[in-house]
Amino acid sequence: MLKKLIPCLAALGTIAGPAMAAAPFPAGPITIVVPNAAGGLADNIARPLADALGHELKQPVIVENKGGAGGVVGTGMVARAKPDGYTLLLTLSSISGLPEADRLLGRKPAFQLDQFVPIARITADPNLLVVRADAPWKSVAELVADAKKHPQALNYGSSGVYGAMHIPMEMLKAASGAPITHVPFSGGGPALVSLLAGQIQLAASGPANASTFVKSGKMRPLAHWGTKPLASMPDVPSLKSLGYDVEFTQWSALVAPAATPRPVIDALREAVRKVTAQAELRQVFVNLGSPLDYMDAPEFAPYWKADAERVQAAVRRIGKVD
Repeated sequence: MLKKLIPCLAALGTIAGPAMAAAPFPAGPITIVVPNAAGGLADNIARPLADALGHELKQPVIVENKGGAGGVVGTGMVARAKPDGYTLLLTLSSISGLPEADRLLGRKPAFQLDQFVPIARITADPNLLVVRADAPWKSVAELVADAKKHPQALNYGSSGVYGAMHIPMEMLKAASGAPITHVPFSGGGPALVSLLAGQIQLAASGPANASTFVKSGKMRPLAHWGTKPLASMPDVPSLKSLGYDVEFTQWSALVAPAATPRPVIDALREAVRKVTAQAELRQVFVNLGSPLDYMDAPEFAPYWKADAERVQAAVRRIGKVD
């Protein structure tokens, strides 16, 4: 499937025929589908982006929430949408593991990654390894040593099986050999509430969700899954710098159905490039706790491919979860 993804991402859409090329774009409203519930990370990213794109493109850009099955419903809908640039998807990095998870569970995947073509990456936030502020561990090494000394005594929470809090922790478990038990919740918020209540001991949270608790002194970050220092927490080490060869980022991106004409994709790329350079929009995302980390399609395509390989390997390592 990744082999199919490479030419699709590299091509960035098909070349338009004469009739399509002659039509102005956009000539009407654009819908950005968010495959998650309103109020979540993807929704919070999509709405200010849609507002800015609407002004830039001089057409309404509407956000439509199509939640269900952990993002599968809305994502599958866009995969099957007419490839004309008027139906787009604001996706999170979890998209990469969903088809693999379906295969593990004996289901036909609702979509494949090669059914999409990238427009741009919008944000990219490495997960934080957080514990309660009164936890005894001051470092990852101490945490791992304690987990090995007391097998299965420590629990970590996640937003759900194969999700953006589950996969990075399983990567760390594989790299460290720490026997820590997974406890899935209905979302990232409930998992962090459980951590604060002492029902679980750690979590791999996105910075936007955990930063409030870190700043208020209720949680302590031990490390992050990124490859460079975090601007908001420069003293927190990366797991790679500590000797654990793991990397995981909760990125968001705007993508379109794969057969969308190249001129349309290019128009959307240019619009996103312009709005993400605006100081006003950049400040909105800083306030959100998820700063803009724009990457244009030609650079994002190989980034997505490499990230998908890591995520899919982790999903296969987790295996079937009933």
